[in-house]
Parts: sequence; structure tokens; C-alpha cells
Amino acid sequence: MSVIMCPGFKAAGVAAELKKKGKKDLGLICSRVPANVAGVFTKNRVKAAPVLLDMELIKSGVCQAVIVNSGSANCCTGEQGMRDAEAMASLAASELGISNDLVFVASTGVIGEPLPIEKIKTAIPDLVKSLQPEGIPDLARSIMTTDTVPKMVSAQGIVEGKTFTVTGVAKGAGMIRPDMATMLCFVCTDVGAASEILKETLVKAAHRSFNRITIDGDTSTNDTVLVMANGLSGAVIRSVAQRDIFQKVLDEIFLDLAKQLIRDGEGVTKLVEIMVRGAVSDSDAWKVADTVAHSPLVKTSFFGEDANWGRIVGAVGRADAKVDPDKIDIYFDDVQLVKAGISCGKAVEAEATKVLKKSEFVVTVDLNMGRGSDLMYTCDFSVDYVKINADYRS
Repeated sequence: MSVIMCPGFKAAGVAAELKKKGKKDLGLICSRVPANVAGVFTKNRVKAAPVLLDMELIKSGVCQAVIVNSGSANCCTGEQGMRDAEAMASLAASELGISNDLVFVASTGVIGEPLPIEKIKTAIPDLVKSLQPEGIPDLARSIMTTDTVPKMVSAQGIVEGKTFTVTGVAKGAGMIRPDMATMLCFVCTDVGAASEILKETLVKAAHRSFNRITIDGDTSTNDTVLVMANGLSGAVIRSVAQRDIFQKVLDEIFLDLAKQLIRDGEGVTKLVEIMVRGAVSDSDAWKVADTVAHSPLVKTSFFGEDANWGRIVGAVGRADAKVDPDKIDIYFDDVQLVKAGISCGKAVEAEATKVLKKSEFVVTVDLNMGRGSDLMYTCDFSVDYVKINADYRS
């Protein structure tokens, strides 16, 4: 689709003076009719007020709108924080003319600072008036913090001759690691699907995408992923075959957004897929991929474009998995650096260095011990990452 939108949904983003420089910082997405909803939230024990509110609201399985702000996480703000989150929902619901319990809330930004609820109250009427079918890009910009570009994608599928659309928007550039999601993501679709089906497909899609990415190994207090389905296309997901069709489209949306998050990570210059195969089990493969992907030494060598495979081997060896050092093979794209735990030579390292100069490449670790496999998407650690996070609040 040339225009990012989803039939039956409107979105908007305005500047409510919650952030510096007058940038958009308050967003809204609304369905023409109440939609079935499913969500997953941060596993961090410290949860922001909007997360706690949404975890209660989602028990109904129905949602019509989501209001979201950037600039303040509304986390660690006590009872006032919960009152402010509820006020956001109530104010938006009143302006939209719908029930309070149909409006979900999300926030992102600095932890510990009170939510400027009066500014939000003042901006909501203009926010609702700004709703339009083509408003997804404005919503995407309104939820950005250290993001440098808005993140959105749309795709379509067909069920029994009827076309449905799935559109997603996300934000995230730091505090990203596999632990549910570690960012904000809102997905809308005009397919018809029960909230139980949405939850099942959502969890699978998140597992294959957002739970397979890391930028810095940190997790957030505000992680929220919501999928709303209003059924206006007439396409309905009931059978296993229909569910598989919807799952494929949702997987595509989630993976696209996940990679967008990595590419726009704080100080990131490279997106790297860590593929582990030949493990005793898929679980062992996951442990190895996870350890390599999170290693600061591996990530800094990517930034320095240094084919230092010893750091990868070291990470493989400390993973909680069965490993035989004399069987390990390592490849950068199709260049084999290590065979049976031994270097393939300086000439090959020179070829591998050429791979490291690319903005995207694959590191494959073959343990040669079984048929288990799994992967992670990671990035490099740059000097800019430290600069961005050293004075984030100022």
C-alpha cells in the first residue's frame, strides 16, 4: 500500500508540549466500531501506570481506541500516576463519545516524572479533531523518543475471497531486548477474529520477532503490544487454515517492525542476524544465539569492523548449552572463518572484514552436534550509544 492505513481506523498525532522543540507527542488510534483486542506487556516487575491499567482493561477483550503520549513514561509516579492514566482514558473517551473502558492508554519517555496531565487535557480536543484514515504516520511520529524515524508497515491477506489489511506502528530505539517486546507497538486490522485467536497469534508473532531482537540488553517498564481487530472487511478467522493465513501476515508485520527497531537503534550502524544451527536442541540454539547477540565485546567488534571471531567463540562457550569447541564452525555471510574450532587463516579474515563493512549481514554458528536451530537479531555497539544515553534526560 502506498499510504499506510487500515480500513475502519483513524489515527492522529499532535504536539501537546510534553517534549522539547514542539514535536508531536500525543497520539490516538480509533476504530469506527468496538474491536476485539489482545495484548502482551512488559515482564519487568516495575510496571508503568498505563501498563497496569491496560492489563485490567484487556480482560474484557474489547477496545475501541488507544491514546498514547511520549515524553513521560508515567512510571514510578505513585497513586497520582494511576489517576493520570485513568484521566487520559476518560478524557479521550468523553471527546470520542465512547465508554471509558474502551480506551487503552500507553506512555513512553522518562521514568519518575509526573505526567503533564493538564497539557494532555488541553490537547485532546484537537487530537480527536485531527483523526483521519491517513493519520498513522502522525501517530508514529508522536510516540518517538530517541527514535530518528517513524516505524510503520502495512500488509494484506485474503480469506475466502475477502481481502483484509493489517497495519502496525511501533517505537523503540533503546531499552530493547527479548522479554515480550520492549517497546510500544499498536496493530490494527479489519479482519474478524475473536480475542482468544488474536492472543494466540499475537504471542506467536511476538516470539518470532520482538522476542528475537536486542539493541542494548535492557528492558522497559512500559512495553505494550496491542492488536485490535474490528471485522469490517467481512473476512473472518475461524478455521486452522484461516488462522494460518492471518498468522503469516501478522508475522510479516511484526518481523518488519522488529527489524526497523534494530536499524534505528541508538547509535546503531549495523543489523546482524545471529543464526545458530547444529545444536543438540532448539533450546540450546536459542541460548547460544542469545548469548552471542548480547555480548558487548561481540557488538563492539561489529562496530569496529573487526573479524574477531574469538569473541564469538568465547560467548558460545559461556552459554548454558552443550558445546564441543572442536566442532564449532563460524561464518560471516558465506565466508567461513572457523572450521572445527580452528581459524581458516588471515586471508579468510580479510574477506570476513569486507562482510563487516556492510550495513546488514549474517553470522552463522554451526555447533555440529544436532539438528537444533534458532536465531537472534542484534546490532553493533557504537560510541554514539553511550553519548545518547549518558545525558538522555537533559
